[in-house]
Amino acid sequence: MAAPQTTLGADLEPPTTDLITLTRHILSRQRALGEEASGDLTMLLIAIQVTSKYIASNVRKARLINLVGLAGASNVQGEDQKKLDVLSNDIMVNALSASGKCSVMVSEEVDEAIIVGGSKGTYAVVFDPLDGSSNIDAGVNVGTIFGIYKVEDPSKASVADVLKPGKNLVAAGYTMYGSSCNLVLSTGQGVDGFTLDEALGEFILTHPDIKIPSRGKIYSFNEGNSLHFYEPTNKYLESIKYPANGKPYSARYIGSMVADVHRTLLYGGIFGYPDDKKSKDGKLRMLYEAFPMSFLTEQAGGVATTGTQRILDVVPKNIHGRCPVFLGSKDDVEDLKKFYDAYTGEKRW
Repeated sequence: MAAPQTTLGADLEPPTTDLITLTRHILSRQRALGEEASGDLTMLLIAIQVTSKYIASNVRKARLINLVGLAGASNVQGEDQKKLDVLSNDIMVNALSASGKCSVMVSEEVDEAIIVGGSKGTYAVVFDPLDGSSNIDAGVNVGTIFGIYKVEDPSKASVADVLKPGKNLVAAGYTMYGSSCNLVLSTGQGVDGFTLDEALGEFILTHPDIKIPSRGKIYSFNEGNSLHFYEPTNKYLESIKYPANGKPYSARYIGSMVADVHRTLLYGGIFGYPDDKKSKDGKLRMLYEAFPMSFLTEQAGGVATTGTQRILDVVPKNIHGRCPVFLGSKDDVEDLKKFYDAYTGEKRW
């Protein structure tokens, strides 16, 4: 008797046999640059990839043991440092230093810029080693956010190499640690998403050329602060909750920037953390939160604004400076900007 034939359904396709790993993707980007590519950025991105795998492993362990307890200190933001925050920071600093390609680092967890002594690295890296760590006990997605600048003169590397607008970034990305581990990256040639295959130990390209929809149906704001919001923000929120067409937007707010922005990139809509009467400059830090996420948003075809100006044009005055953030689908963000354009009150940004 002949063996039964197994056929795929008409709507199913066989899995690809051409796996594109993150390393392969980075190398292909280097080849595309030709003689302009020294390989330094490639080595740096590979080092960040390794740190992502290691931090992902420690996040999983932290949910099983008491690694998320307080470390007994606070960071420069005045926030209680968790043990895993400190561990993730040390992993990032050590890996980037060892790469030999990084001469300046700025971390959310460290008060001052880190100058790598003796390094001739041609890049500076700004990062939040573990964004949203206060949510780990609840099983909420957390992540690492990073941005990369070119250092003008490695022999004279200083904090000045990172006190530049976000439009000067040469690469940016984030790694999200949750039910899966996702790394989203842009080197200025679009946005690509990778998922960690734990069996292979490799990040595999699963979301090539991410494009944010021109309009979404989701808004992501912490409306618990709406009492303190300025008029333009509240009027915009009212317009999408009580629209004339009778089709209100859905609210989705996780409280972990990596998770909220990841959803916004894939599904569209708008993410916002505005300045308000309580937090005059907003809460999100420019260098390692607002700038990298705005860079990714624009590379995916979206818009990122403070309400009155493009976020990537803002010049930071210090390494932990903050700014308002609205980012997402082009049409949604442009709608919000109209409320700011019409506002006649004080405009700090």
